[in-house]
Amino acid sequence: MSGGDERQRSHSDPVMPCTAPFCCGGDVDTMHSLAKTAGLDWQPSHAAPLRAEVLRASALALFTVAGIGLIIRPWLQLGALYPGKAAAVCAAAMAMAAGHAGAHHPYGRLGPANHVTMIRVMVVALIASLIAEPELPRIALAASIAAGAMTVLDGVDGWLARRSGMASSFGARFDMETDAALVMAMSILIWQHEKAGAWALAGGLMRYLFVIAGWWLPWMTGPLTPTRRARVITVCHMVALSVALAPFVPVPFSTIAAGLTTAALAWSFAVDVRRLWRMAE
Repeated sequence: MSGGDERQRSHSDPVMPCTAPFCCGGDVDTMHSLAKTAGLDWQPSHAAPLRAEVLRASALALFTVAGIGLIIRPWLQLGALYPGKAAAVCAAAMAMAAGHAGAHHPYGRLGPANHVTMIRVMVVALIASLIAEPELPRIALAASIAAGAMTVLDGVDGWLARRSGMASSFGARFDMETDAALVMAMSILIWQHEKAGAWALAGGLMRYLFVIAGWWLPWMTGPLTPTRRARVITVCHMVALSVALAPFVPVPFSTIAAGLTTAALAWSFAVDVRRLWRMAE
């Protein structure tokens, strides 16, 4: 999670629903009709340049992920469907982003911070698509290194948002959802590779369960001020998952690393739930 005020998030921020299919680029009029058909929400004052950039960037991301998937498939001994899986995951993520950029990003262009987040989304798509692939050490190592790099890069987009003066609620949410997807994918992978038990899935599911609970308990959707505690614990959990999946980390240590940070994450969520409950009284 990035450290700047403009892009800070709390556990209770809702998950952005997927409201539109993936669209690829074209001229402005064509893209306008595609966006309108897909139900994308664009603000009139900055619609044309923003939608053009979003659609171009999404198309480039999709083809880049598919190309990388084709390149690494033989090296990692992945299944024939891997490139398609990665492209599909990337397309879904970009569709979510496209469906919300216009209404929550009041600028005529995405800005450097969101482009960095898009790079992170591409890598997360490649990592998530390793789920259900063979449990080979080289696959675990690749996912571990990629996840560690994305955790480090997580601080860059927030800094860029502040530096460029283009911070927005869309950028903060885009960054947060990328973090959540990475944690979920890595939680599944460490379980799949038998580096921890099925309980490790709890770390990835907590935020989504928190949001679902808010559908029935309105008081859980209240505003929460972002805290250093939540940021530090989330980053530590992401680092621990990356380390735990590494093939050179034996099971007792991988289990301890994942277990301690999952417990800390659960405690952090419990603190936030208690804060929301007390505010609702």
